[in-house]
Amino acid sequence: MSRPAGPDVRRTASPRVDPDGVRATLRAAGLRARHGLSQNFLADPDVLDAILAEADPAPGRRVLEIGPGLGLLTAGLLDGGATVTAVELDRGLAAFLRERFEGVDALRLIEGDALDQDLVRLVEPPYDVVANLPYHITSPILHALLGAPPRPARLVLMVQREVAERIAAPPGKMSYLSVYVQYHARVRIAFGVPAAAFEPEPAVGSAVIVVEPYAADDRLDPVAEDELWRLVQAAFRERRKMIHNVLSRQLPLDAGRVASALETAGIAPDRRPQTLAVGEWLALHDALGPIGPDGRGRRTPGATPGPTG
Repeated sequence: MSRPAGPDVRRTASPRVDPDGVRATLRAAGLRARHGLSQNFLADPDVLDAILAEADPAPGRRVLEIGPGLGLLTAGLLDGGATVTAVELDRGLAAFLRERFEGVDALRLIEGDALDQDLVRLVEPPYDVVANLPYHITSPILHALLGAPPRPARLVLMVQREVAERIAAPPGKMSYLSVYVQYHARVRIAFGVPAAAFEPEPAVGSAVIVVEPYAADDRLDPVAEDELWRLVQAAFRERRKMIHNVLSRQLPLDAGRVASALETAGIAPDRRPQTLAVGEWLALHDALGPIGPDGRGRRTPGATPGPTG
């Protein structure tokens, strides 16, 4: 399984922002940006057009939109001919969207928390995902969408710039999140989005990433995949330490077995976990074989594996 990383960020031009229009829309609807929900509304039509160009909506295409907000992106997807299922947590925004798109049969609005939904079951495959994801839900949403079929064909996601760079990181800067997403999909950062493109302005910049999951048969079987994540998660508990020492401490493996597996996989024992590419993790997983339970009989020590870090 080949797992390339994405290219560097390409910055957008100076934003053509209309914050007054966003403020006026919110005031007219009796709404405001809620800091507790990390609400920052896109106010730059050029960025909106760029996202739609990446999403490439077409007649008959099904799209899951997470966090439609004021519906600017929703309207663009519908105008392109897509059928949209949108999940909105904010009750006031959901009411606004129902009024704005009243009578539009191509839109299905679900009011609720995306983290409480069985996301991969909301839309009949094949489907795409378009979303503006707050920092604190990016990892669990990616885990929900990539961890089990039916996976989306394509994801176009606005995320915090730092998170985008972490997801698409090359070997040397890898994290558990990098390995998890790049195991499941091709990733590229399409373009950067400055804070000034939003109303209100967030404290950090954002970026749009495009995630294209691999075919269903380009993965380990579920049991082997669980072992892979156990291995990777254990290693990243000490990401800057030598991998030979980390694995011997964090997993029920003796030093000799770890050394032999590293040699078989062609990985120097003094490498750091953050330097390993996805293909090297797969090779190491194969070389180690079943890890077995720890001293207390647990198969997976620590937290349940997920795309964190």
